[in-house]
Amino acid sequence: MANNLEQFLTTANTGPLADIVVADFTRILAGPYGTMLLADMGATVIKVESPGGDDSRQWVPPALDGMSTYYMAVNRNKQSVVLDLKDPDDLETAYQIIDHADVFIENWKPGGLEKFGLDPKSVAERWPDVIHASITGFGTQTRTAMPGYDLLAQAVSGMMEITGSPEGPPQRTGVAIFDVVTGMHATIGILAALQERGKSGRGQHVEVNLLSSALSSLANQTSGYVAVGDVPTRQGNDHPSLFPYGPFRAADRDLIICCGNDSQFGKLMEQLGRPEVADNPNYLTMRDRNAHRESLRRIIETELQEATAEVWFEKLQEVQVPCAPILGIDGGVEFASSIGLKPVVSAGTGKSTVPSIKNPISFSRSELSYDKAPPELGADSENVKLWLSASTSTDNAVTHV
Repeated sequence: MANNLEQFLTTANTGPLADIVVADFTRILAGPYGTMLLADMGATVIKVESPGGDDSRQWVPPALDGMSTYYMAVNRNKQSVVLDLKDPDDLETAYQIIDHADVFIENWKPGGLEKFGLDPKSVAERWPDVIHASITGFGTQTRTAMPGYDLLAQAVSGMMEITGSPEGPPQRTGVAIFDVVTGMHATIGILAALQERGKSGRGQHVEVNLLSSALSSLANQTSGYVAVGDVPTRQGNDHPSLFPYGPFRAADRDLIICCGNDSQFGKLMEQLGRPEVADNPNYLTMRDRNAHRESLRRIIETELQEATAEVWFEKLQEVQVPCAPILGIDGGVEFASSIGLKPVVSAGTGKSTVPSIKNPISFSRSELSYDKAPPELGADSENVKLWLSASTSTDNAVTHV
């Protein structure tokens, strides 16, 4: 629906989703992450913010030139419009944006948009061809009033109970992982609904929530429980089903070693100078190694003491034993650069650019764009209103021909 949009907005509208307009009523992380992925792929994303702005604008430190890097992480390539939905004129503008959109996405509390006529039933009646995506913390049928914070989902899903040292307390992950996963799930649902709309001509309501995304992404851990009643516990950096798989101490520091099959384990022991260990009945199969992991750990770490982690990394890489050094965020970005992944891009044009992490998706024929830096609050309000006015005039002219 991006008819005459390019002359008013400051994105190039290239990429596989160049004709898609997204009315983005989300904030914080899950929704904005999903809509940023759509924007990178060419969709025009109009980010509707309250007069106070997205909450994450205030989440500092760190900040770049006064802007929260948390906000920056998930809001490039978007047009920021300030609307107070309690104001009748602003609410009408919100309706006009959705009038011209293919996708309406929001992460309000269940029932919170009903008073504005933007609940699923009202949206389906007024905009039957629009894809309406809702992101909640715990679904719309829930009896709980818990707000949709990632840490709450980590707590009740079991994630914290399986994360951390066996001797220590339950531990959160170092990033709001279920927000990110839920944002991806929302994006997948939206793309599928757009595909289906191409066949039927009708929109539909797509729902995702943090807890369902959490239980799904816990994968083998939740599968083990629902299939056989296994309740996993904290094992620190050990894997419940694989060994050796985790950090092992070399002469100077830990090195991650991952042996997913017998062949890799045999190569590891050969490089460590203990090939006979791979033929020992206690360590012959993965089941055996799991049953005798502590004695095997001692053997591996005794041999690793003969050299530094860097030396072992090079030696094990040569024979294709999966391994890796443990790096900080800085080292992770630098390592990705060193192997040619080019993880850092400049979002924006001219002097208005900021460093950003590249979208992880690549296409053989389509290009992703990073034409617009994360916007200041309300930076695009006037241009969006000009677009809406011009589009309305054009629509009326066509209607009266």
